[in-house]
Amino acid sequence: MKLVVTEKNDAAQKIADLLGVKKPKADKVYNTPVYRFEVDGEEWVTIGLRGHILEPDFTPSMVYKKRGGWRGVTADGEVVPASLPDSLPKPPFKKKKPFTEDGVELKAWKMDALPYLVYAPIEKLPKEKDIIRSLKNLAKKADSIVIATDFDREGELIGSDALSCIQEVNATAPVSRARYSAFTKEEIHHAFDNLVELDGALAAAGASRQDIDLIWGAVLTRYLTLVKFAGYGNVRSSGRVQTPTLALIVARERERLAFKPEDYWVIRGAFDAGAAAGPTDGQGPGAFEAPTATARFKSQAEADAIMAQVSGVKSAIVASVEKKKRTVAAPVPFNTTSLMAAASAEGLTPARTMRIAESLYMDGYISYPRVDNTVYPASLSLEDTVRAISGNPAYAPYCAELLSRGKLVATRGKKETTDHPPIYPTAAATPDDLSPADYKLYNLIARRFLATLSEAAVVEGTKVSLDVAGASFVAKGDVLVKPGFRAIYPYGLKKDESLPAMEQGQAVAFNGATCTKKQTEPPARYSQGRLIQEMEKLGLGTKSTRHSIIERLYQVKYVQNDPLEPSQLGMAVCDALEKFAPHIVHPEMTAELESEMDAIAAGSISKDQVVTTSRNLLSEQLADLMPHSEEVNAALADAVAADAYVGPCPKCGKDLQLRASQKTRSMFIGCAGWPDCDVTYPLPQGRVEAVPEKCSTCGMPQVKVTAFRSKPRTLCIDPNCPTNQEPSIVVGECPVCKANGKHASLIAQKNPRTLKRFIRCENYEECDTGYPLPQYGALEATGEVCEDCGAPLVIVHTNRGPWKLCPNFDCPSKEKEAAAKSSAKKKPRKAPARKKAAAK
Repeated sequence: MKLVVTEKNDAAQKIADLLGVKKPKADKVYNTPVYRFEVDGEEWVTIGLRGHILEPDFTPSMVYKKRGGWRGVTADGEVVPASLPDSLPKPPFKKKKPFTEDGVELKAWKMDALPYLVYAPIEKLPKEKDIIRSLKNLAKKADSIVIATDFDREGELIGSDALSCIQEVNATAPVSRARYSAFTKEEIHHAFDNLVELDGALAAAGASRQDIDLIWGAVLTRYLTLVKFAGYGNVRSSGRVQTPTLALIVARERERLAFKPEDYWVIRGAFDAGAAAGPTDGQGPGAFEAPTATARFKSQAEADAIMAQVSGVKSAIVASVEKKKRTVAAPVPFNTTSLMAAASAEGLTPARTMRIAESLYMDGYISYPRVDNTVYPASLSLEDTVRAISGNPAYAPYCAELLSRGKLVATRGKKETTDHPPIYPTAAATPDDLSPADYKLYNLIARRFLATLSEAAVVEGTKVSLDVAGASFVAKGDVLVKPGFRAIYPYGLKKDESLPAMEQGQAVAFNGATCTKKQTEPPARYSQGRLIQEMEKLGLGTKSTRHSIIERLYQVKYVQNDPLEPSQLGMAVCDALEKFAPHIVHPEMTAELESEMDAIAAGSISKDQVVTTSRNLLSEQLADLMPHSEEVNAALADAVAADAYVGPCPKCGKDLQLRASQKTRSMFIGCAGWPDCDVTYPLPQGRVEAVPEKCSTCGMPQVKVTAFRSKPRTLCIDPNCPTNQEPSIVVGECPVCKANGKHASLIAQKNPRTLKRFIRCENYEECDTGYPLPQYGALEATGEVCEDCGAPLVIVHTNRGPWKLCPNFDCPSKEKEAAAKSSAKKKPRKAPARKKAAAK
């Protein structure tokens, strides 16, 4: 039996479909899906992992405390592990709780634990125990092993970890590696016909990143959390790549805060080339507006002088006409960074872009999406790829035109690697095949590919100088005279701004001028797409991790909005680290570590050397930070209070703040004067932000709540405010009471203490029948009952439309829906067809 190990279950199924002569047989080993098929009479089995099945963690004996002291330390206090430097003092650990992300347990740790954590040994521990058990079961029976995970550092490490588990039970089976860049029949067959060896150096590079990120993240996050433990968002996250990225955002915000706007004045004149003089409505075919020759005047006096000079003038003379053509080169192929930047401009965040790209790759629509390469390899048939996507009617005419030219030549970017080709479409897809968001990204990739095979575009620019009573005005316009690649790739294309035909010396009508006062603007904040590009430029993170770093900054409330705006807490964390341990926030050290990881992949340096160097760097920075813990505490405390502030407490006048429950982690609003003041307010589910505007009805503070897949809503924090009240609605008869020969109504209402909505039997003292309801949306009774469970059907009116639903979570219809969804997942991806309930 040949065992094929893939990174995910979808990949295992896809490879089985593409390699097998017949449809593969779906099976399970324990609870893990596998796919069995035959190739040339030999039994093959594919199994999909769930990404990393092993994960690095600190050796338990070095982290967890036992009775009588710290395990790993001898009775006389000498440190056993050789990796701990001799300069460290004896470990002062006795009867202390383990490190954990749980805030309660973090309290028990003192700051003096952190230097030892920097040098604590690391081992690989099981992450997916069920999959490991299934993998070993198959490995015992395997005659040969093929690792078919994604081909990059991450995929090589995942495959290497899987192999280490396999070799625990079968150390003799030969092992080979299949490398592929797309889930097409030709690509997969070529990969399995040309198997290679697993790249241990590449896997080691991936493992070094895991270890280094674990060490830096654990130590810095625990330091910041221990320094200031309390209030809104207890864990203060930090990391080797995360912190320098945050520093970029904060530095740009500091520039904006330091920026002093200056006034300037712009004069625009209105002309009509269709009339030599006299009044005109300025709306004829020859009408246009022209700005002044100098874009701005620094003083109002200068602007007023020009306005006085042209006042009452009815005509102008064309002083000169210049026309120039410029060539706009076709774009280069997409790599991961340029794809995320382009998709960001179309409204897809980098994190969402990568999720969609991964799905498109797994479904066989595009090539592998995590690449640095911007040069198509010679082995890629450009003509065949064009034919493959010509099945989309929107591309078909353009594809036919490209193929009619003969041999196709693509543009080339500056980065050329040999692991994967740039991102390109591998199969045709239409809006009927994919959901709207998926097709938006596919369409961008397909059009970009066709654009890289196209001619340059030619733009003709016209510059007209006009003289109005001695004052010079200039009009400019650009027209696309040769579309070239722009015929298929319209992204970022500006609208044509054509000027009417004019000749030097021609008299045209002047219809007056307007003067506008403006101010200079500060540097723009980073958009997510622009930040991704800056991270690549500075060597922060990798193509596979940059989007997740940005997402993490949002999760820990260091940034908000897009373009990215740092929170007070994000700025305080960055400023404190910049002041006392500047190397942590500067990109140079992180970029240097990235280059060392490249050296590991090349085999010129060992993983242990790089990890040890990283530990030493972190130890130096931590030594600089620890003496200043009180100062860092004060800075973070002020920032936490500023970010959490909602408004004044109506009882004692102190600050109302957003807080997180220690037990449930749910959010609520509490007074900073607790325990002397016990004022609290509940919060609905969703992302909550304070807003400066007070409630117009009761004058209490308001918050903006953004629930999942819902538009932001501004709510008064007082549950008793009339704006938060909802009338109770009778939605039907209680089926339980009815079965017992009684009559009782079911009433939809809102709990004023928790703000949760529910349906409850009016006879609640005797009957506990009740159902939860969606938190948002106007409710409407239908008078109908569910055929499966007898619960009343209700209609919920939301921004997405009215939806009829059964509120009973235990309704048998839920199982039917789940089974239908599971079945749909096995079919080709289609745009979801949702039917809106008719409001009655």
